[in-house]
Amino acid sequence: MKNRVLGSAKIEISEIGLGCWQLGGDFGPLSDDNAHAIIQAALEQGVNFFDTADVYGAGKSEAYLGEALAKAGPEIKIATKYGRGPGTYPDGYTLVDMRDSVKRAQDRLKRDRIDLLQLHCIPTEVMQRGEIFEFLREIQQEGHIAHFGASVERIDEALICAEQGDLASLQIIFNLLRQRPVKDLLATAVERDIGIIVRLPLASGLLSGKYSAATTFDDSDHRNYNKDGDAFSVGETFSGIEFSKGLSIVDELQKIKPDAYTMAQFAMRWILDQPAVTTIIPGASSPSQVAKNVAVSALAPLPAALHDDLYAFYLEHIENNIRCKI
Repeated sequence: MKNRVLGSAKIEISEIGLGCWQLGGDFGPLSDDNAHAIIQAALEQGVNFFDTADVYGAGKSEAYLGEALAKAGPEIKIATKYGRGPGTYPDGYTLVDMRDSVKRAQDRLKRDRIDLLQLHCIPTEVMQRGEIFEFLREIQQEGHIAHFGASVERIDEALICAEQGDLASLQIIFNLLRQRPVKDLLATAVERDIGIIVRLPLASGLLSGKYSAATTFDDSDHRNYNKDGDAFSVGETFSGIEFSKGLSIVDELQKIKPDAYTMAQFAMRWILDQPAVTTIIPGASSPSQVAKNVAVSALAPLPAALHDDLYAFYLEHIENNIRCKI
């Protein structure tokens, strides 16, 4: 596993992390044993960066990490999020609310200090007011968090957050179906020493190449209940692409990828080829899936000409099918 440095935080983290949304049950039911086995497999494979949130399973994801990583050394970094909880979103943002939320997260994670706290897709107008960044600085000065960043849904939101000189990271949706950050964000992140954390690298599994028109999802899976954006931003599910349209796009991408790569490897290697990216945080539903994700770190970069072809394909065949503002 290769490591990269996370922006101004200057901490080394694995370039393949573990996204822990699924540990909260939003990708279908997950047993306690499987949750712990996934985390253990990640540790054994050299993963040292785990991303979660207070609302994933109403704290369940954080609790799993707290149990599994309680005796882990300081090299193991956990990032969590604040801003989407009941009573907070969309207009309950105060210093007291943030502090209380962070303390509860500390208890669940069994940590005296959280390595990275990220704003969790908060309303754009709250970012623009800027007061919430002062809350983050106060929580940081109190010793509850080491660094802070923001998880956003759109490029304009990322650029608002990037104006904060002490922002350590931006977590963005970035994959073969959402390529715009290549032109509109990544250079700014490098210039301002902001680490880029990539979520949904496989577009909710669509870019794994394993889905078909016959694929179904559990009622508790956001790929079912949020497929049209009924619960939260449609961009968080299949990267905003309607499922059947996404399948046809993936069929075309399969024709472009090198034969030596699986579709999932191709999709994740494309992301890692961007120097501005610090880490990608694919989820995993089994220990074997963790191993497959981690293996991408050792793959050779894709040719530059292929990157150019993929961006041209995105502009012509994908961008107009995204059902949310990017």
